[in-house]
Amino acid sequence: MVILLLVVFIVGYLLITLEHAIHINKAAIALITAVLCWTIIVMNPAYKNDALLALGHHLSSVAEIVFFLLGAMTIVELIDAHDGFQNITEKIKTTKKSKFIWTIALLTFFLSAVLDNLTSTIVMLSIINKLVKEKNTKWHLLGLVIISSNAGGAWSPIGDVTTTMLWIGHQMTPLNIIKETFLASLTCMVIPTLIINYRLKGDIQLEEKIAINHNVISTASDRNIVFIIGIICMLFVPFFKAITDLPPYMGMLCSLGIMWVLTELLHHNKVSDEKGNLSVSHALRKIDTPSILFFLGILMSIAALEQVGLLTSLASYFDHQFSDIKMIAIVIGLLSSVVDNVPMVAALQSMYSLDMYPTDHYFWEFLAYTAGTGGSVLIIGSAAGVAVMGIEKIDFFWYLKNISWIALIGFLTGALVFILENA
Repeated sequence: MVILLLVVFIVGYLLITLEHAIHINKAAIALITAVLCWTIIVMNPAYKNDALLALGHHLSSVAEIVFFLLGAMTIVELIDAHDGFQNITEKIKTTKKSKFIWTIALLTFFLSAVLDNLTSTIVMLSIINKLVKEKNTKWHLLGLVIISSNAGGAWSPIGDVTTTMLWIGHQMTPLNIIKETFLASLTCMVIPTLIINYRLKGDIQLEEKIAINHNVISTASDRNIVFIIGIICMLFVPFFKAITDLPPYMGMLCSLGIMWVLTELLHHNKVSDEKGNLSVSHALRKIDTPSILFFLGILMSIAALEQVGLLTSLASYFDHQFSDIKMIAIVIGLLSSVVDNVPMVAALQSMYSLDMYPTDHYFWEFLAYTAGTGGSVLIIGSAAGVAVMGIEKIDFFWYLKNISWIALIGFLTGALVFILENA
């Protein structure tokens, strides 16, 4: 039974990594894998009763992440529907190459900490497409955006899915993750920015910047109000958790409710047809639901492996092969450039208990950094990279030749800074 369960999980995992080759959405594969794994368990009489009791517990833990992501994605979509991110485009006024490159890197780095790395990448991609037309320059800048967004998401409890998972799982606290990983993440962004600034020769020719509000029924004041309140609501979540001790998803749902009331009040004089894509109802239809279902499926699949004790055995193997937990974290980070970091982090959360590595332990902080930034080494290694590859059609081998080595240097330098900082 255990062998069959492992085979089903591995096959499902491989199909997820081959999503672009087989043209089947990874969410569908993840859901099928989860159901098959739990079906195999309950079909065995020795495991059935315990599995049925544990299923609700596992679903409850996974649902916390799902509802958190649902609220966060909806708020971001609502800001975008009001052209809130146009405010960022309007602030980029420099025409100097070095200043422009550093503006893009720093803006992406801090924006991804407040929103998330995928959303920040899409926002910056849109900005760069409006401002830069020369292909080689644009692709180098987008490579820098991928590195900066992943680095920025790693040090924030709401900036990257894996960091959020570790926060919700009580492996870390918000202030500690910021304090412990900020310098390493900043180094991971700064070193590649210096290299790309050196590699791009000559001046960057920028297009004329014209602020356009695509939603003609949304005024500039509405746009600014929704943008500012939306960012405040996202930042409010960690404080809500610290004050009330309620799970983070409760704070995110509260923020979503506030944004819902705000937009209803802003547009209450408009008829339903006029509200169009400015309403929360429309934002809920536009969010990336397949990604949410993917997290649900893959995390429930991991839970099935945990239920039969496979992850405990895997933890023992890891400890035997890599006696140093720093090496385990670095290996996981590099592996995340090949396969998705979400299931790997979920597996490690189940493999290593809080009794072994308590909240805010060195291992969890380092894992947040490596899992968050290691995906930049390959363009397929992170949601940010996959988004850029899909939208801008950047070639895998072009990225491998021109950006991967830069991202690897940034990743290893940041890891070294983290190790020395905590020596």
